[in-house]
Amino acid sequence: MHAITRAAANGSSFGAPTEGEVVLAEEVAERMPSVEMLRMTSSGTEASMSAIRLARAVTGREKLLKFAGAYHGHVDGLLAQAGSGVATQGIPGSPGVTAAAAATTITIPWNDEAALAAAFDQHEFAAVLLETVPANMGVVPAKAGLLASLAAGARRNGALLVADEVITGFRVARGGGQQLLGLDPDLTIMGKIVGGGLPAAAYGGRRELMRRIAPAGDVYQAGTLSGNPLAVAAGLATLAQLDEDAYVRLAELTERLVLGLREAAASAGRQILVQSVTGLVTPFFTDADAVDDYAGAAATDQETYGAFCRGLITRGVYPPPSQFEAWFPSLVHSERDIELTVEAAAEVLQELAP
Repeated sequence: MHAITRAAANGSSFGAPTEGEVVLAEEVAERMPSVEMLRMTSSGTEASMSAIRLARAVTGREKLLKFAGAYHGHVDGLLAQAGSGVATQGIPGSPGVTAAAAATTITIPWNDEAALAAAFDQHEFAAVLLETVPANMGVVPAKAGLLASLAAGARRNGALLVADEVITGFRVARGGGQQLLGLDPDLTIMGKIVGGGLPAAAYGGRRELMRRIAPAGDVYQAGTLSGNPLAVAAGLATLAQLDEDAYVRLAELTERLVLGLREAAASAGRQILVQSVTGLVTPFFTDADAVDDYAGAAATDQETYGAFCRGLITRGVYPPPSQFEAWFPSLVHSERDIELTVEAAAEVLQELAP
């Protein structure tokens, strides 16, 4: 808040680049070596839309490859089998999206290497979009070998690999999901944390790609409020707190929550699968050993999950009310907050016990 107040004293919007944007871009580039140049936007959807436009311009192709249950903003062509709110409301796509827009997106199951290989064999893609750690169908990490196959397949196909780090960027590791998983994308989409809680997002990548963006190049993208100084100041203040010690603490808090939920479920005789990475947690009510894709997430007991969430809310704990939204343990949470959450979960699970 102090950073925002100081920035506001100098003006809230200029409609032109500011020094703060340059400093923020330098900070992102230092954390994510794949991002040599960066362009600010005001939302993750705008960043996705702009990255897709750039990929199509660079490759001269139209088709996109995405994964069922992944959410990359409310871009027309990406709403088919999307996660997040689209999945929560059971909407297969969205009215108002033209058939032509939907036809350029090929959607396959996450964690299905056979479907991935077939898609690369059958289509020439402009871009392959992925959440480095999917968190819009619940937390569903990649199986071993998937990301390597994905990156190699994209190179052979001539498609750009676009990492959506709107959720994972600077949350799961200092350099985002790509650092955590050893991924080297062509373009990266960022949001949420890069604005420190204010409306801001960005996309970036290799220099030769980003130089295609106007005014340096011929691919148009603009936004009067993109990179506004208040959001930039908040983003820089947030990133300044996210050093290696912060991620160690966040990993510990996440693990406490995961183990606590598992122990509470075991004590209540409930079968719960808890999947997580640092800063992201999802409890699934299922007897499966793992949830590997959107179909698996959709097959879990969402009615019981809803009752579980309502029980937590009555006890002062506010989890995401949708099975498809990740829980976000954060550095603001204390060990006591985690204890209270687990205690509340234990009470609710006892009430829900079969």
